Amino acid sequence: MTLPTTTRGRLLLVVGLAAAVGVFLATVPLHRDWFDLGVYYGTVDSWQHGGSIYDYLVPGTHYGFTYPPFAALCMLPMTLVGWPSAVAISTLLNLAAAGAILYWTAGAAVRRQGWTRWFAFAVAGCLFVLLEPVRDTFSFGQVNLLLLALVLADAWLLSTGRQRFAGLGIGLAAAIKLTPAIFICYLLVTRRWRAAATASGVAITATLLALWAAPDASRVYWTEAMWDTDRVGSLAYVSNQSWQGVLARLSDPGAPSRLVWAVGVIVLLCVWAWRARRAVAAGDEMAGFALTGLTACLISPVTWVHHLVWLFPALAVLIDAGLRHRKDDPRRRRLLRWGVAIYVVLCSSVVWLWSWDATGVDGFIGSNTYVWISLGLLLALPLREGVPAAAAHPLPRPAGSATMGACAHATEYPWESRRSARPASPTPPASRPAPSASDG
Repeated sequence: MTLPTTTRGRLLLVVGLAAAVGVFLATVPLHRDWFDLGVYYGTVDSWQHGGSIYDYLVPGTHYGFTYPPFAALCMLPMTLVGWPSAVAISTLLNLAAAGAILYWTAGAAVRRQGWTRWFAFAVAGCLFVLLEPVRDTFSFGQVNLLLLALVLADAWLLSTGRQRFAGLGIGLAAAIKLTPAIFICYLLVTRRWRAAATASGVAITATLLALWAAPDASRVYWTEAMWDTDRVGSLAYVSNQSWQGVLARLSDPGAPSRLVWAVGVIVLLCVWAWRARRAVAAGDEMAGFALTGLTACLISPVTWVHHLVWLFPALAVLIDAGLRHRKDDPRRRRLLRWGVAIYVVLCSSVVWLWSWDATGVDGFIGSNTYVWISLGLLLALPLREGVPAAAAHPLPRPAGSATMGACAHATEYPWESRRSARPASPTPPASRPAPSASDG
């Protein structure tokens, strides 16, 4: 396929693509009617009028607010606007977060490939919103993209050597929702002591602020609501694409084994810690963050489909790793094919085919499709050598990495021996790219 080379041709392609995406989103996927935003809105409205944060339930359901009290504190300004304005603000914030995520994950590849920026980001944006986790985040009125943007801001700060404020985004995200707290563990595992201290300090300060503002709600959350899984829905529900979800569907209608779940979590954390340290040692900060996002989805007791926006950085790393190889290199074709295949599956809503019956071999494989993708990426995500990173890393680089790091297209594969890897010919100096900076 040949892309247009003129500005007019590119503009027409973007307009046509945007129109097609708009028609698809308006007619094909199920729209969630901003259900989660309604939970947030109803909760803070009830709180403002003397109710308790964790006593509010959406009328006719058993769904209530499940985030820490600091999240409710952040959402309190919604009481100043009506429901239509709240929907509009949620959509605009998610659009801004999506733009930041695309810039931080794809910006370096766009510059290195020499693509026209506005055209590349416009096409990437259209493709991005087709992902099921992304479109569900928009239609639920969820906060997933905002939290991902906060975390990736720290990835950008660390990868470009701007470490003074690194940890602020992770700390805020962890105070709003528990899942991003694993990124504090990532900072500790990779020995980013200052960033870890900043993130921990911000999270603790925000939690204490919520304790001061809502002492009763804080007590209820940390002693009762946080442990009540009935507030978020059935663990066996097909939308729960976590390790716990796999076990719950296997044992349904019985309860999944806590011991088996715990053993699996320990194994996943060990694999993650090993791979994350190798990613940072190789200078691939984004891969380290991507691996952490994958692990968060796998070990969380509840990972609804719209939580899987945390898989996007890994998808971006996979595609970028393919683009770093020469066009005649079979590894380029292999990686790009895997990237396209994973993208298509994440757009397909395939798991819902087993929403009523997840029994049998086909049910076991199909109903857990997104879990298999997360696990495969955790085990096999390529680590890119030569990615612009901070001036100094606290972790020692693996033997031989200096030679491979000199090549802008080198990529480390978990399944290949580093000794047998042959670095490609270095890019000529003239063409070498410049360094680039609701629910549970």
